[in-house]
Amino acid sequence: MRHSSEMDMCSGPLVGNLLRFSIPLMASSILQLLFNAADIIVLGQFASSSAMAAVGATSSLNSLMVNLFLGLSIGCSVVMARSYGAQDWRRVHDTVHTALLLAVFCGAFLIVAGIPLLPALLRWMDTPPDLLDQSVLYMRIVFLGMPAMMVYDFGAGILRAIGDTKRPLFFLTAAGITNACLNVFFVVAFHLDVAGVALATSISQYLSAFLVVRCLMQPGTRYQLHPRQMKISGPILLQIVRVGLPAGIQSVVFSISNVLIQSSINTFGTLAVAGSTAAANIENFVYTAMNAIYQAALNFTSQNVGAGKKERIPLILRDCLVIVTVIGAVLGGLAVLFGRQLLSIYTSDWQVIPFGLDRIHVICLTYLLCGLMDVTCGVVRGMGAAVTPTIVSLTGACGLRVVWIYTVFASAHSLFVLYLSYPVTWVVTCAAHLVCFAYFYRHLRLSGQATLHG
Repeated sequence: MRHSSEMDMCSGPLVGNLLRFSIPLMASSILQLLFNAADIIVLGQFASSSAMAAVGATSSLNSLMVNLFLGLSIGCSVVMARSYGAQDWRRVHDTVHTALLLAVFCGAFLIVAGIPLLPALLRWMDTPPDLLDQSVLYMRIVFLGMPAMMVYDFGAGILRAIGDTKRPLFFLTAAGITNACLNVFFVVAFHLDVAGVALATSISQYLSAFLVVRCLMQPGTRYQLHPRQMKISGPILLQIVRVGLPAGIQSVVFSISNVLIQSSINTFGTLAVAGSTAAANIENFVYTAMNAIYQAALNFTSQNVGAGKKERIPLILRDCLVIVTVIGAVLGGLAVLFGRQLLSIYTSDWQVIPFGLDRIHVICLTYLLCGLMDVTCGVVRGMGAAVTPTIVSLTGACGLRVVWIYTVFASAHSLFVLYLSYPVTWVVTCAAHLVCFAYFYRHLRLSGQATLHG
């Protein structure tokens, strides 16, 4: 039986369903961002600019170390959506139980393998010496929450695949409020600074994981989680890895290019790092709103492929591109218009704000290009082409960005030139993904296959 929170993605008007799916997901993503934003704001207002910069200097490294595993959660969503669209309830059951156990293994691996490497990796990133000890402390505590982070993301991916984006929003609301309250409690009352915000983040992640697991254990659904039945299904794992591993590798290489950019920013000093940190947090709110449309494109395409309704795929692409353009233009424009006021929320140091504005004026003004790139990639990936969109993204958005750093930026050493690498690579990669969509959709339509291998 269909739960009231589930959505029929394979019939009815697309725009209305896309928005019903995306709006709660946008709110969920923004709340998840508030975990880190609350850290930055509390430190910037109640501790010091160096404490804020110490947390900010870890963001790209943190993404680098976890994105491979979060890519597998995308694989879970695709496999779940396709199974659900095909009404293959045995495969739905196996996907849920494989995904949750895989999440636990991924989180445990990050603790065991990741924590010992943190000091060396942060030094490799040229983290300013006055920030290093605080950055290491922050990441070690945050990494203790990695199993919870993985369980939540994999579990929320399962719910998104069946059209339920509302309940993850409720779970993150509870976790976000907890995180904000604990931030103030640990930093203001106990003066724990970076250790305090890290503890608050980890505790709130375990709360969100508990809530999503409890939701999946609810009886009477086709996707009910039975803890005693948790085991890895070989065929399901292979499907998850086939889709999710390329997505994870793509995210990792994206993160490597961002680590290189962060390393370049670090050379401009602590004030530049603090300004970039605050601006990046503002950008992330725009990005996560657009990323909700990417998730919609991925899951709607996957379900319609599973249901054999391939004629709806170009319509999904068209409508998602229109929606993401509007979101990127409006939110990016607002970030530029109110940049100074938004940055002042993060820091009371007037010397930091100009550095933040430098970044906002380049990236937020052109951020809709990133949304167009992601949506097109999501539709191609939802059709089952796993490797090709990864190669395109790695070559266009990552490889070209690295080339830019070692050529254009090396010859014109300024933050403006460094930040300009983002819109340039978004345009090139989006164009390549559109060509891939035309090719793979034609192949899918002519061959009649439910799955692509590319």
